[in-house]
Amino acid sequence: MKSPSKTLSLPAHIYRNFDADATRDVPAEAMGGWTQAPVELPLAETALVSMHAWDCGTPETAPVRHRICEYLPRASRILQTVFPPLLAAARAAGMTVLHVVGGGDYYKRLPDYQKAAALAGEEPEFTGDAPHSDANIGFRKLLNQLGQCGDHNRLGPDDALDFAPQARPLPGEGIAENAAQLNALCRAAGVSHLIYIGFAVNWCLMTSPGGMRDMKRRWYFCSVIRDAVTAVENRESARTEAFKAEGLWRVSTGYGFVFDSAPFIAALTTAKS
Repeated sequence: MKSPSKTLSLPAHIYRNFDADATRDVPAEAMGGWTQAPVELPLAETALVSMHAWDCGTPETAPVRHRICEYLPRASRILQTVFPPLLAAARAAGMTVLHVVGGGDYYKRLPDYQKAAALAGEEPEFTGDAPHSDANIGFRKLLNQLGQCGDHNRLGPDDALDFAPQARPLPGEGIAENAAQLNALCRAAGVSHLIYIGFAVNWCLMTSPGGMRDMKRRWYFCSVIRDAVTAVENRESARTEAFKAEGLWRVSTGYGFVFDSAPFIAALTTAKS
């Protein structure tokens, strides 16, 4: 059980996005950049949120998904090396552990998902208001042909998703597929600070249902653990993981803190004792 008196003491990474200097050729180069500050996180008010931590098969068993999701090898390494000790430490310390799901129906039979759905009720369906013009239909077709995933990549039964073995929920851990359900679980647990892990920090963790954008609108403080996330990269950014750096910067400047797993686990271990 969580103890309201326990806190996690650890350093948080914060980006000092100031001051730009208009006298320089590149004004942003005068900014302070990354710094660290000690923080005290109330254990009872904090949740570790595993989002879209999927078992996506292998290049041999699910070739289409591996052609369109270049980040999967990085995600696999993170799942194998970072997730097990991180989740084990959170559970041992009594931290609330939640799971944000999507991309199929692999979770809908689980009692903990059904509880969240019943607790939240129906989330209003969003429908676009823009007219479905012939021009827009043509634009989408062209974008799919030349961008996005390409016409030749069609997901099939072999590409069905499931929880990664390292991220499978334990009985009693909340499972949410949208912001209404995640909000209901957090309110029931008394949680106001969500620390996300999973994939990907510049994509699903920010903009998918139950991601940081949704939850910030509900006044939650949303942080991430640096080495427990990766990003969707492209041809130009993948070698240096430039988009992950940008995603972490965006988290710090718009949503919450950036943590590292080692001090986070150490703080959990101290809280447990």
